[in-house]
Amino acid sequence: MSIDFQKVLEKSKDYQSQMSAFLRDMIAIPSESCEEEKVIQRIRKEMETVGFDRVEIDPMGNVLGYIGNGSHLIAMDAHIDTVGIGNRENWSHDPYAGYEDDDIIYGRGASDQEGGMAAMVYAGKVIKDLGLTDDYTLLVTGTVQEEDCDGLCWQYIIEESKIRPEFVVSTEPTSLGVYRGQRGRMEIRVAVEGVSAHGSAPERGDNAIFKMAPILMDLQELHHRLKDDDFLGKGSLTVSEVFYTSPSRCAVADGCSISIDRRLTWGETWEGALEEIRRLPSVQQAGATVSMYNYERPSYTGLVYPTECYFPAWVLNENHAACKTLVESFTSLFDERPVVDKWTFSTNGVSIMGRYNIPCVGFGPGHEDQAHAPNEVTWKDELVRACAMYAVIPSVYVEKYAN
Repeated sequence: MSIDFQKVLEKSKDYQSQMSAFLRDMIAIPSESCEEEKVIQRIRKEMETVGFDRVEIDPMGNVLGYIGNGSHLIAMDAHIDTVGIGNRENWSHDPYAGYEDDDIIYGRGASDQEGGMAAMVYAGKVIKDLGLTDDYTLLVTGTVQEEDCDGLCWQYIIEESKIRPEFVVSTEPTSLGVYRGQRGRMEIRVAVEGVSAHGSAPERGDNAIFKMAPILMDLQELHHRLKDDDFLGKGSLTVSEVFYTSPSRCAVADGCSISIDRRLTWGETWEGALEEIRRLPSVQQAGATVSMYNYERPSYTGLVYPTECYFPAWVLNENHAACKTLVESFTSLFDERPVVDKWTFSTNGVSIMGRYNIPCVGFGPGHEDQAHAPNEVTWKDELVRACAMYAVIPSVYVEKYAN
């Protein structure tokens, strides 16, 4: 098949208003993790309207739309849950109204990550309109619980639904760059115990908060000497939460724990990250317990699919067929080479490639700095370009790079 790239771009531009309206509809439906049912139903309706061959919702609540029935299974993924809005006073407009002007669409989820979903669905429409079918099956997934537990949805899809694509395109925001990796992460808990006593005589007790203080200082120092990597960058850690137990405000605290957000660069392991903390002199002196959190929150369907809070780093070789397919597609559409880079944050790729070694590569509308921020926006021109990319990627792969 010979692809008319200019015609694909023109057809994608024709659907800009429909994409914008669909994205505004999604933004208008609050869809924080584990509360995505209404937005999933809205996506299902749009997929059916534009002509997907088959649309399903799995037991976890992910929506799966299929186009074609060829031998090469290619997937494209967007998580459709969002974070909350934080302090409403920081927003200039209603974060759920989907305000737009000639250039942007505004609201929670615009960049992270419902814009990617809008572009994928209308890429399906472009494929149908232009007859861009080939020996492939395109699977478009709208996945849940990513903001709570990135990759859990794809653990379910791979382990329980037994779906293993030849590669997956993550449509997380990349500013229309081609992204081929990210640092991993894990969620760590450090806990110390003390003995309570009346606050008027603290010497009678053992204050757990004071015992935690040297650990905090050692962790701050540990951050600076974590492993570095030429591509993914440096490992990092930060203390994200502090908890305590005490009989009252007038008592010595008898328990203190902290949460650590640990970012893992290439070559670091969860075992090593835990052991680095356990070896700290302050941790040993306090007899602190160092452990990894588990995630067991039910999806909106009620399904509980427990996992440890470990999300591996991953890197796709720049010469891999999936990466070359995206570079080729971008160059053919826009007559320039894309920026090839990596994400700063984490994505569902932690499971797709990090756990299961299914090649994953990123391309999405929207910008990373919009994620989780007030006044989140995405750009209409980027939606159009992403739509065109998603429409041609399967055929470019089958024609040039598939085995």
